[in-house]
Amino acid sequence: MRYIVLFDGECNVCDRSVQFIMQRDPNYLFQFASLQSEVGRSLLRQYHVPYEVDSIVLLTIDQYYLRSTAALRIAKQLKGPIRLVSVLRFVPRPIRDYCYQLFANYRYRFFGKKQACMIPKPEDKQRFIDIK
Repeated sequence: MRYIVLFDGECNVCDRSVQFIMQRDPNYLFQFASLQSEVGRSLLRQYHVPYEVDSIVLLTIDQYYLRSTAALRIAKQLKGPIRLVSVLRFVPRPIRDYCYQLFANYRYRFFGKKQACMIPKPEDKQRFIDIK
C-alpha cells in the first residue's frame, strides 16, 4: 500500500518530519506534497477533508487521517524504534489531538517558519508528487 503525506510546507518542524520519514522508509511507501501546493489543495478537495488544515494529513487509497492519528499511522510503517510510538493510538484521540494541537499552535514560535518550501535532493524528487 502507498501513502501520501500532506505537510505544511512553511513549517520547519514539518520539513524535518518529512526528512525523518524518508530516512526511515526504505520501501518508499510514502510520497509527499505540501498543503500549500496545487496538488495538495486538489487532494484535500478530492478526499473531502472537511475544513482548512494546517497540520499533517495522511492519505490512503480511500481514507484520510489528521493530526495525531496521521502521525501514529505513519510511525507504524517506518523502520526502527520510532514504530514503538504507535502504541499511543490506545490513548483516546481527543487527548492525543489536544497534545498534538498544543504543540502545533506553538511550532512557528519555537522552530520558525520557512520562507520557501524545501527543495528535495535529486534522489528524493520522485517522492514529491507536487514537484515536476
